[in-house]
Amino acid sequence: MSRKDELLTVPQVLSELGGVSRRTFYRWRELGRAPVCVQLPNLELRVWRSDFMAWLDSRREAA
Repeated sequence: MSRKDELLTVPQVLSELGGVSRRTFYRWRELGRAPVCVQLPNLELRVWRSDFMAWLDSRREAA
């Protein structure tokens, strides 16, 4: 059963990444290495869970 897609806040994404700092996340965005974000009219960012999971899968390295 697949999880329903949802918009995650930046703090939720950071928590799922095991406590990555907000500064690191925004640095990744500057470098084009962060997951795709949606910018709301109030300028807050959200990440679709499906995009976040795809981004995590793309970060895998072969052992």
